[in-house]
Amino acid sequence: MADDRTTTVAELRELVRAFVAERRWEKYHTPRNLAASVAVEAGELLELFQWLTPEEAEAARREGPLRAQVADEVADVLAYVLALANVLELDLARVLEQKFAKNRQKYPPEEYRGRYSRP
Repeated sequence: MADDRTTTVAELRELVRAFVAERRWEKYHTPRNLAASVAVEAGELLELFQWLTPEEAEAARREGPLRAQVADEVADVLAYVLALANVLELDLARVLEQKFAKNRQKYPPEEYRGRYSRP
């Protein structure tokens, strides 16, 4: 069974690529459709928390139905992000590293430690 300690991003991308190829869904996997699918699935994830109090939302940290639903929606979001990266041939490690370099400039720790506000 896969886990974060031993599974590479490349292996996850291949899992998604193979799933799509087995079903011949490549023609549907356009950048626009995949970006829309990421947004739809992220909306479904948010919906799980929509009317919960902060205390009720904490149930996602524990075993139970909310955690299982959240896990499914997170997996859907990730699958579509990986599919989009496949279609656009994005190196996810590189783009994430580049984005965090920008974020370090935008949010220097000495100004933002323990708080958040728009720059």
